[in-house]
Amino acid sequence: MNRLGEVVSTAQGLLVLRPPVGTEVDIGTTALDESLDTVGRVVDVFGPVDHPYVAVTPDGGNSDVLLGTKLYAK
Repeated sequence: MNRLGEVVSTAQGLLVLRPPVGTEVDIGTTALDESLDTVGRVVDVFGPVDHPYVAVTPDGGNSDVLLGTKLYAK
């Protein structure tokens, strides 16, 4: 399991993550929290090529409570 990044913001119902430098993320990747519960799926990778952001569609619930949470890729 690889670290997907930390939730730095929410926008239009999406979680915005900043992955560690050099991390490659594929659209469709499942996002998990630290207890290995599914949080959502990656729907977009955007921003600078050398250090992009990742957008995750949450599976449900209040996405604001996930701010600052580290997520992992399955």
